[in-house]
Amino acid sequence: MEPENKNDQAESPAENLSQHENNYTERKFWQKLTRFAQKIGIKTVYTALLMFYAYKRKDTPGWAKKIVIGVLGYLISPIDFLPDISPIIGYTDDLGVLGFGLVTIAAFINQEVRSQARTHLAKWFPNFQEEDLKAVEDKL
Repeated sequence: MEPENKNDQAESPAENLSQHENNYTERKFWQKLTRFAQKIGIKTVYTALLMFYAYKRKDTPGWAKKIVIGVLGYLISPIDFLPDISPIIGYTDDLGVLGFGLVTIAAFINQEVRSQARTHLAKWFPNFQEEDLKAVEDKL
């Protein structure tokens, strides 16, 4: 049975993704990280940067880029499972979602992606140590 009008049709996954890509822009990503980097912590920021730079690689396949869009979209979304206003636990859901996404696309995180992420990370955490990133690197 066909829908009576076009508005009754279900949204295709491609249309849905396209809407999310418009809602979650690169500018919003950088604004969120710049504003909250210190608050959300070095592991969360490093994970987000790894995913961002993996997304920018031309060799990263479309399915992996869709995961990155979803995960980073969740990070910058004002609607959250655990509100980000609460200290400590407010960003644990973000870290969990980021961790899942990172493990899923780990094959597309090469040395160049790591280098780009670390260079940008140093802007917010100028004195970071390698052991600060160990927990994230262990997932790769």
